[in-house]
Amino acid sequence: MFDLPLSGLTAVCMATNVPGPAAAAILAGQGMEVIKIEPPSGDLTALAMPQWYAELNRAAKIETVDLRSDQGQARFRALLKGADLLISSHRRAALGRLGITVPALAAVNPRLAWVEIVGDEDAPDLPGHDLTYQATAGLLDGRMPRAVIADMAGAERAASAATTLLLGRERGRPQRHAVIGLRQAAERFAAPVRLGFTVNGGLLSGASPDYAIHALRDGLVACAALEPHFSARLAEVAGGDIPGFFAGLTIKECRALARERDLPLEPFRA
Repeated sequence: MFDLPLSGLTAVCMATNVPGPAAAAILAGQGMEVIKIEPPSGDLTALAMPQWYAELNRAAKIETVDLRSDQGQARFRALLKGADLLISSHRRAALGRLGITVPALAAVNPRLAWVEIVGDEDAPDLPGHDLTYQATAGLLDGRMPRAVIADMAGAERAASAATTLLLGRERGRPQRHAVIGLRQAAERFAAPVRLGFTVNGGLLSGASPDYAIHALRDGLVACAALEPHFSARLAEVAGGDIPGFFAGLTIKECRALARERDLPLEPFRA
C-alpha cells in the first residue's frame, strides 16, 4: 500500500450528486479513506449518469444510511466518531432538521472537520444548480455549457478547504468548519469574462487570428500563438492570412507543423 499525504485519515461523505463526491475523490487520490453514505433512495447521479457515478465513487465505500431513522442516526454518529472529515452538500435547513450543526458535530467528535458545500454562501437555502450558477456568473452565451464548471470548481475548493482544516487541526487551530459556495466557485472562473478578456474582442476572445479556432480541410485547430515568439513563428509559416493558411491543411499536416515548428496548435474534429 502506498503511503500518501492523507493516508490514515478518514472522510465521511454524505453528499450526493457531483461536487461532494468529486471532492472526496480528490482526497481519496491522496490516500484518504472515504466512506460515502447514501439515503435509501440512492444517489441520483447513479441513475442519471452511471458511468460518471462509478468514476467519482470508485475509491469510496458505499453504505446506505437512513438519517431520518434512529438506527441511521446512530450509525452516522458512530462513523463520525472515527472520522477526520465530514463532507456535506445539503441545504442548510435540511442539515438542521437532521441535527447537523457545528456544535452537534463537535459534541460527537471535537477533532472532526466539516466541509459544507452549498449553492450560494450568501443564500445557502436557495435552490440552484451548476447551470444557474454559471448563468449568474456570466459564463453562458445562450448555449448549454459543455463543462460543469461550478460543480468541479466547487469540488476543488472543497478538497482544498478540507486539507486546510486538517492541517490547521494538526497545528492546534480551533477552526473545524468551512463553507464552499458553488456560485462563488463559478465566479472565480468568470474573471476573464468580467474583465473583458474572453468577450467583445478581448485578448482571449478569438478576435486575433493568433489566438483563435480556425477551420482545417477536415476539422478545426485551436491556435494559441499568443506570446510574441509564437506569433512571429506562426507569421513566418502562415504569412498574412492565418485563417486561409489553416484552411489548406489537414489535421495530420497541422499536427506535423506544430511539432516541426514548436507551435501551440491542437487540431481536432468538432
